[in-house]
Amino acid sequence: MNLLVKCELEIRLVLSPQHSLPVQACLNYRAEDPYAVHIAFHVGPGAPVTWTFARELLVEGVFRPCGEGDVRVWPAKVGDRDVICVALSSPDGDALLETPAGAVSGWLERTLRAVPAGAEGEVLGMDAALAELLSAGRGEGGVCLTDPGQPEEAGDAETSG
Repeated sequence: MNLLVKCELEIRLVLSPQHSLPVQACLNYRAEDPYAVHIAFHVGPGAPVTWTFARELLVEGVFRPCGEGDVRVWPAKVGDRDVICVALSSPDGDALLETPAGAVSGWLERTLRAVPAGAEGEVLGMDAALAELLSAGRGEGGVCLTDPGQPEEAGDAETSG
């Protein structure tokens, strides 16, 4: 499935409580990578800076603070605007971004219509691949799913008496 859900928007890079800079960004969701969202920041003439993280994190962050470590997301109100704050941290530095809540929520709704939450594994074919793997058992060149040194069932164990 080669479905792409895209949203171009202007976000704000927060420098201090009183100052922020506009940054052009693009939100991308690809059905063939169903668990992830990609945000590309156009910060200069070179290639965009792209961050990739879990779609579930962004979905949850629309409603309540979430995330640990490199990516944290939470809803906020700045003046009369509803925004989604995204804090990014890397060895190169930290950034606090404010994204328009309506644009992000609308884009997320489109991604969830494309691939509903919980259906990501079906898109990847994980259930079918796992079923095939498990049905292969111990055939030639197959995968051994149990310890070959241990009996599979209690009835298979030899007893000495």
